[in-house]
Amino acid sequence: MVATVALGLFAVRGRGGQGGLTEWSVGGRSLGAVFIWVLMAGESYTSFSYLGAAGWGYNFGAPVLYVVAYMSCGYAVGYVVGPMLWAYAREHGLVGITDMIAHRYGKPWLGAVVAVLATVFLLPYIQLQITGMGVVVSTISYGSISLNWAYFLAFAVTTGFVVVSGLRGSAWVSVLKDVLVIATLAFLAIYVPLHYFDGYGHFFDRIVAEKRDWLTLPGSGGSAYGTAWFATTSLLNALTVVIFPTTVAGYLGARNADALRRNAIWLPAYNVLLFVPMLLGMAALFVVPGLTGADSNLALFKLVTDSLPAWAVGVIGVAAALSSIVPMAVFMLVIGTMWGRSVLSLVPRLHSQSRQKAASQTVVVIAGTLALIMTYTAPNTLVRLSLISYEGMAQLLPMLLLGLVWRRLSLVGAASGLVVGVGIVCALVFTENDPVFGVNAGIVALAANLAVALAVTWARPADADPRPDTEVLASDPDPEPAEVTSGTSGTASA
Repeated sequence: MVATVALGLFAVRGRGGQGGLTEWSVGGRSLGAVFIWVLMAGESYTSFSYLGAAGWGYNFGAPVLYVVAYMSCGYAVGYVVGPMLWAYAREHGLVGITDMIAHRYGKPWLGAVVAVLATVFLLPYIQLQITGMGVVVSTISYGSISLNWAYFLAFAVTTGFVVVSGLRGSAWVSVLKDVLVIATLAFLAIYVPLHYFDGYGHFFDRIVAEKRDWLTLPGSGGSAYGTAWFATTSLLNALTVVIFPTTVAGYLGARNADALRRNAIWLPAYNVLLFVPMLLGMAALFVVPGLTGADSNLALFKLVTDSLPAWAVGVIGVAAALSSIVPMAVFMLVIGTMWGRSVLSLVPRLHSQSRQKAASQTVVVIAGTLALIMTYTAPNTLVRLSLISYEGMAQLLPMLLLGLVWRRLSLVGAASGLVVGVGIVCALVFTENDPVFGVNAGIVALAANLAVALAVTWARPADADPRPDTEVLASDPDPEPAEVTSGTSGTASA
């Protein structure tokens, strides 16, 4: 953990705070393909990959493969969308989705409203990563470090470097995290089947013979996650992941559009690692049967602590802990950026980039502290909100993506669709009707959102906006790597 903080702080050596908010929030738009790859892989490979994926594999089996499906499809969508968002943001000096929405519709207050809404959807992810790291640290210390101290450690380590070094620090820490994740999961993929089953052949034979339901949809235990849910969830999440604020932060940190295209090609290879915790979760069915509730999320670590020496458990635990720290850092960063840029910037004296950066750093600490306090005092509140996080964020798709490629979409139409979509998501999820008729509730809400946005737009005259299309709409930039070798900082601060 000390090394993690040191590496995060080392990332900004010699930069002297240059670039203001742009340098802090999107790395000065100067990260190359390798750093973008490790950063975006770090965002996608969270503590869920060690805890939740193994737990889903343990409880349900095949439905957990939706994670691999939506991420791979999302990277394909990102091949097209990423360069468009990067070019639009770079041309107009923008640093996040709230900036883009405010600029597209010419309403600064709209960016502030979206920032507040997005914060509601993102705060649960910070709390979940704090909880995930707490569980990991407590487990690998064999209970000698309490959950409460482990929660605080997660908050302190992450805040320690993200406030100072921003996105660049997160990218550097991602390098350490990826090395450990790849090494530990490669080891476990070989060790566990050999140690417990004498190889994959015997392991799979036993699953087929004794746990056949885990190999087909909807999985075991009469789960609601059947074929329709799998298809609609994969589709919804593949579209949503490309506009998720943390993903967009990675896009905007790129040196050029080609870095994003290469990144979209390379990232699916990282998904191979996701099969390991999924398979190990099913292996735990035979080694530690009877896990129920939250204990099933510890399926992988039950295998690890049962058979490996303490030092090996520690190394694997650090990899899992870093899988909480990196995404937590980016979530805190984007919340700070959204508020500093779109909410607090409405205050006249906070118009300068240096003051917006200071305001954003303050919000990072506040957001992390709030998530930490909620973890201690009312953990179920944010966990319950997390049920609508991804499906709620999906409702921004028409306002952002459709709005950036279709000039006709009006502010009233986009806002009306957003209200309807978020309302339907909340109604279906909080009444425990997700899935609804076997379909992901988020995609039902998105369909209604889109229908309302189009209907209202066609029923009303187009918004009066004197700006030309080139000022309002996004386009895919030409794949020319040399295009940003000059003038980048000037454009970013314009």
